[in-house]
Amino acid sequence: MPSICVSGLKVSYNKGKTTALNNLSFEVREGEFCVLLGPSGCGKTTVLHCIAGLIQPDGGEIKIGEKLVTSVEKRVFVRPQERNIAMVFQEYALYPNMTVRGNLSFALESRGMSKAELQAKVQKTATMLGIEALLDRKPAQLSGGQRQRVALGRALVRDPEVFLLDEPLGNLDARLREIGRAHV
Repeated sequence: MPSICVSGLKVSYNKGKTTALNNLSFEVREGEFCVLLGPSGCGKTTVLHCIAGLIQPDGGEIKIGEKLVTSVEKRVFVRPQERNIAMVFQEYALYPNMTVRGNLSFALESRGMSKAELQAKVQKTATMLGIEALLDRKPAQLSGGQRQRVALGRALVRDPEVFLLDEPLGNLDARLREIGRAHV
């Protein structure tokens, strides 16, 4: 995993009336894990969304590895799909019209991966997370913990450069949390 460098990050909402982030700077070195802790509403998810490219900040810079992906001052903004980042959202964000298999394979299909390789990666990920029996179900047919495992699998199957996890284990039982921690 490459390093992530955030410097001087500023984000506000409500036309500048609500400050979410004010001059936030930190670095996560290559191969490190970083955990953001704080009360609800303090800006943890906003930071992740900025790194992923889902929010354009009002100020500051973000580098992933040696690549500048966001700089308000230099007018640089790399689109989310060009960042090779996988994000697991707090509320799953699964495609409701697709099966579990479809949710896991969607990003791989859009990359043009061969069908055999795609099926092997989906099966390996599903087995690792204990959801192989659920591959033909749709998200509405799953429990919260099962949906969370599908969301985690959708990120893992892609082999991204960076994983961003927004409370990814919150809806899992203790045994599945251990499995999730071992594979992320």
